[in-house]
Amino acid sequence: MIWTKAFVASLLTSFIVLSISFVAESAAVDSDAKTDTPTGAGRKVFMAESDASNFFKRRSRRSTYTERIAEQKVHIANSERRREYNEEQRDEHENYLEEDRDEQLERTREVNEQFREFHYDGIYSRNRWFH
Repeated sequence: MIWTKAFVASLLTSFIVLSISFVAESAAVDSDAKTDTPTGAGRKVFMAESDASNFFKRRSRRSTYTERIAEQKVHIANSERRREYNEEQRDEHENYLEEDRDEQLERTREVNEQFREFHYDGIYSRNRWFH
């Protein structure tokens, strides 16, 4: 029984709020104002009927050929971007491999030099080719 009273009370309050909002909207509109000329943001969004019809008359309908050409241009641009990206990735990978090879060669050279210095027993002079 209590829930029915709460339900009736909520319906009554919503009815009152809606009726007040309708009165407020109708009171806010000036009856002498022109409804044909929008103001503010409406002026930027909407245009006059004559301007709209002229716009659609001037705008020719695109043919399937034109649309196909436009799609091909988009496809070519995507392919070009993909090619440039792959080329850039390949160049970065090649640079990485070259640096890695250089570091490996340098490490190998250092290890060989240390090996020669450690195992050098003095039999051969270092400058034997220059004697």
